[in-house]
Amino acid sequence: MEKDTLKKVRITDTTLRDAHQSLWATRMRTDDILKIAEKVDAAGYYSLECWGGATFDVCMRFLRENPWERLRQIKAVCKNTPLQMLLRGQNILGYKHYPDDVVERFVALACENGMDIFRVFDALNDPRNLEKAIASVKKYGGHAQGTICYTTSPVHTVENYVKLAKEQEAMGIDSLAIKDMAGILTPGAARALVGALAKALPDMPIQIHSHMTSGMAAAMYLAAVEAGAGCVDCAISTMSSFSSQPPCESIVTILESEGYSTGLDQSKLAEINAYFKELKKTRQPASSAKVEPVDAGVLVHAIPGGMISNLRSQLAQQGALDRLPEVLAELPKTRADMGYPPLVTPTSQIVGVQSVLNVLSGKRYSMVTDETKRYAAGYYGRTPAPIEKKLQKKLAGDLKTISCRPADLLKPGLAAAAKEIPAKLIQAEEDILSYCLFPEVALGYFKWRAQPEGTKDPIPADVEMQKSAPDAAPTSAPDAETAKFAQIGRAFAALMAAYGGTKIDLAAVNAEAAHQPAETPAETAANDSAPVGTPVTAPLNGTFYRSAGPGKPELAADGASVKTGEPVCIVEAMKLFNPIKATASGKITFVAKHGAPVAKGETVAVISE
Repeated sequence: MEKDTLKKVRITDTTLRDAHQSLWATRMRTDDILKIAEKVDAAGYYSLECWGGATFDVCMRFLRENPWERLRQIKAVCKNTPLQMLLRGQNILGYKHYPDDVVERFVALACENGMDIFRVFDALNDPRNLEKAIASVKKYGGHAQGTICYTTSPVHTVENYVKLAKEQEAMGIDSLAIKDMAGILTPGAARALVGALAKALPDMPIQIHSHMTSGMAAAMYLAAVEAGAGCVDCAISTMSSFSSQPPCESIVTILESEGYSTGLDQSKLAEINAYFKELKKTRQPASSAKVEPVDAGVLVHAIPGGMISNLRSQLAQQGALDRLPEVLAELPKTRADMGYPPLVTPTSQIVGVQSVLNVLSGKRYSMVTDETKRYAAGYYGRTPAPIEKKLQKKLAGDLKTISCRPADLLKPGLAAAAKEIPAKLIQAEEDILSYCLFPEVALGYFKWRAQPEGTKDPIPADVEMQKSAPDAAPTSAPDAETAKFAQIGRAFAALMAAYGGTKIDLAAVNAEAAHQPAETPAETAANDSAPVGTPVTAPLNGTFYRSAGPGKPELAADGASVKTGEPVCIVEAMKLFNPIKATASGKITFVAKHGAPVAKGETVAVISE
């Protein structure tokens, strides 16, 4: 069939955000971007997705970078191509709903720092959770792109998707994206959906986003374009495919062979690809290189690209990677139980982690994260399908269920947050917004940033690179990670003793685990005086917290009397907060430090009679 050769299909490049989030666990640094940004800016893309998603907290947590400064620096170089970000509606970039004043000020500062296009989505496709973010983008002069989070279920129909699109059109969106997080949108379904949307909203530009996880996205893109889509998301070929987007060079060739114009120069794309091909040698995690190029299982479990790599990594860290098939089989069941939510942040984490807990605990819903409780009670919004009443009550526990817009229950948050941060740590207003979204992470970064040059703790990303280097030379002193394994060894020995296991020489365990000299007599004496009683252990690898956030009261005071089943502490894993309950009644003594990393099975507290 002949095509109008003048019809242009625009391409958004995702290399600087979604691609490395999906393939490299978000390891790309600002310097990596700036070295190639000028060439990317000159390539002729419609927009550059370079911010949002997981990049924000990883910048602070892992790379020790200021995400706002990254945005400013990219904008300073990319003067020709609009910058684009992924905004999680009322969740902004976090994993819960934030007050309206925080949403509005975040958008205002993002615009001020150089953001142009905001792809606004809600994980539940609840339009109430999009209203404030879209209104704020329009207010401060940004391009508001509405979003349909695509998934399949008995309640996700073309008619319902069109209804959702019309609701967003009424909010004033400038364009509409179909976000196919898991790569499960088939060419036939894309043709039907885009065709219906183009008919119902004839003046609305439609953009398609997908992942190559199932191998279908390239064929689907062509079908969507033929049905009326005018823009597609791609990544440069080295950063494409697998759980990333389709390769830009291939999509350009496919579209142009069908008579469409893209405005991209293949020779320029080749230069950009050569850069990332070289960068890949130092930035790609070893675990990512072992991923199969196509995962047809996604057509069953529907895990989005960014989530599947994290799920593998999380299970591997827990020594349970062999149980991945069980988790993937559990996921669709958990999702159905929870009302068929689309699997995209934060619901992908909520459903994913709950599925992991259902498998690892041996009994479904015997351990429920705080986020699952809040989800079931309505604090994330309206679920696509109702949760069965009996299960909803079990999941929500003592939490009151709600039916209003969740943000209506939230008090303004900016002023309170500003008071919680030590004044000497704040360099700009943007720091307050970073703290609002990720309190513990932001405070950790601010404190690191305030350390004098030459005395700063190692950047976690640098430590990881040194560990993974094949020719890394042994050092005379153990690094932080090695010391951590020594601590885990001691905790494991104490745990065995608490359960009546064989007596273990703690000094020998420490020496072997850390490859360092055995304990001194003083250290041995300290271990011998460790509290005795019923251990409270971490159910997953994560970060240990005594309270739910900075400034909030401890769940249990050291030395306090607790009752079996009471929440006494928190382990944050996969960015979700897992309340840890007392395993006995008695006096609790904490052995883990607030904010410290803990391993699955590690004793975090001991309860004595």
